[in-house]
Amino acid sequence: MFSKILIANRGEIACRVIRTARKLGYQTVAVYSDADRNSPHVALADEAVHIGASPAAESYLKIDAILDAARKTGADALHPGYGFLSENAAFAQACADAHLVFIGPPASAITAMGDKALAKRRMLEAGVPCAPGYLGADQSDMALTTEAKKLGYPLLVKAVAGGGGRGMRLVRSDAELQQGIDGARREATSAFGDGTLMLERLIDNGRHIEIQVFADAHGNAVYLGERDCTAQRRRQKVIEEAPSPVVSPAMRAAMGQDAVAAALAVGYRGAGTVEFIVDDKLNHYFLEMNTRLQVEHPVTECITGYDLVEWQLQVAAGDVLPARQEDITLTGHAIEARLYVEDPYTGFAPQTGTVAWWQPERALVEGTRVDDGIRQGSVVSPFYDPMVAKIIVHGRDRDDAIRRLRAALANTPLLGLKNNGSFLSDLVDHPAFRKAEMTTTLIDQWLEQGEPLLQAPVPSDAAWTVAAVALATQHGSSWRANSVAAYGFQLQTGDTVRAVRVLPDRHGAVAVTWDGHTTAARVLQFEDGVLRIEIDGVARTAIAVFAGAELHLAHAGHSHVFTEVSAFPNADALKDASRARSPVAGKVTQVLVATGDTVQEGQQLVCVEAMKMEMWLCAESAGAVKAVHAKAGDQVESGAVLVELELNTKKEA
Repeated sequence: MFSKILIANRGEIACRVIRTARKLGYQTVAVYSDADRNSPHVALADEAVHIGASPAAESYLKIDAILDAARKTGADALHPGYGFLSENAAFAQACADAHLVFIGPPASAITAMGDKALAKRRMLEAGVPCAPGYLGADQSDMALTTEAKKLGYPLLVKAVAGGGGRGMRLVRSDAELQQGIDGARREATSAFGDGTLMLERLIDNGRHIEIQVFADAHGNAVYLGERDCTAQRRRQKVIEEAPSPVVSPAMRAAMGQDAVAAALAVGYRGAGTVEFIVDDKLNHYFLEMNTRLQVEHPVTECITGYDLVEWQLQVAAGDVLPARQEDITLTGHAIEARLYVEDPYTGFAPQTGTVAWWQPERALVEGTRVDDGIRQGSVVSPFYDPMVAKIIVHGRDRDDAIRRLRAALANTPLLGLKNNGSFLSDLVDHPAFRKAEMTTTLIDQWLEQGEPLLQAPVPSDAAWTVAAVALATQHGSSWRANSVAAYGFQLQTGDTVRAVRVLPDRHGAVAVTWDGHTTAARVLQFEDGVLRIEIDGVARTAIAVFAGAELHLAHAGHSHVFTEVSAFPNADALKDASRARSPVAGKVTQVLVATGDTVQEGQQLVCVEAMKMEMWLCAESAGAVKAVHAKAGDQVESGAVLVELELNTKKEA
């Protein structure tokens, strides 16, 4: 038995676990890094302990610091959440040695499934179907190259200790293989401390379908339906739904039985997920088992009616599973959208900064749930995953759930940082999603092909009007004299600039003119960022907040950033090909040039890693390296100059 639970994690999953633990009467302890000192999970717990600096390796991955926090607070159980140390067998064993109840599987099961190559061998022995691959001990480049040619392309180079898409590279030809091996090995070593790789033949145009399993210490094991996680970008899930639109009852039973067999084969206990790839003929093949709670567990909770964290606590306390297989039924359809602070219109580049607006309670109607780890005013740092919230809906059927999700996303705008909210709404309305024709690589293909879904939304005329009115009615910050009646200014969003003229009156009415067309608008209410406005006789609501010189606007399901163009432009803001700047705040992992080197246009200079993504800084023009201002391991700010170039100004005849 236990009474106080330490949550060895952060963000939305820490908040999620704390809520159920407190509902059941358990005391809770949060741990936090420097970057998370003011994070919501810290305030939500009964107690909190600082465990180190901002990088995960110096805080959330420090076993000794976490165990010391448990000793200080008298915690007698530990929930690892997901990510970080959640699938680390040494951590689970260290908890057991410290007489802490580890709310997860035994270390032996984590070990058995944690090495992806060993896990596949176990599954083959248990009769669970697996995709062809190479699981050998010879990790030389020559051996991997030889085995890759035997398997054929496309294939995946995967870290055996990997998870969450890290340490994985898709390779489609001999020409891409060495770069794939090097990239996967480097990322795996950095993320997991283990660069061992395996090869797996890619099931092209496949669907990612996983089974939620649960086992107790009394020999009982059940499956709780499937989740379809096919909508992915760069092997990272963005949308999950349950049940899968392509799985029949017979297929569900077959996959469920294979998943239970996989769990029993390793003496599993607690919550686990067995992931399968399903080909175009609906044959399923074992991918891996995640020996923890999944990010997408809420959709299973919605369709089964069970609280899976509550089940975890009950099993950890030695109780029998709360339900038998025949008791488990599925009702309705649930969809989860992962809200990432990344820009889907610039290759999903991660973002950092301050949350200017976030009020998820506006979306909380029946059938809608928001799991988050941020608050208005929170600072999103480059040290952790870019997922900051999950929007979950439960409908009577799939179409009902899609409609509810789009409404929830529109009602829950995140402003202050670029994010994928609009993209998610457009994605679930795309014909490929509605017709259940997604594959795990389709979004990546769209990115290469310039699919309209991945082009930044163009603001409507109504959005321009709302932005102009918001600027015109901004109190106490205008440089214009009160005696000025009508005035003009330049309004910009993205690369588009419009000359706008506004004529406000004392009663809240504003006439907005551009291109010779005038729109009549009236401010009905503008308080705490909520702008209620009437445009040409139609009243509507928008969210409009100012962050410095920027107006962040959410209107009609899309978000845009507007600025008033200064009459005195900043020369430093102009693009300068001679100064290669970091695209994000993050960690420098590779520097490929030195002072004096000659570079060609498009040549890779520096690699910066942030939020699970490697981004290459490339030369925008040919020239010679004048100076290098970073080395591998440095933490750099967004916009920092990393390489200076002496541009080649000679023109070819």
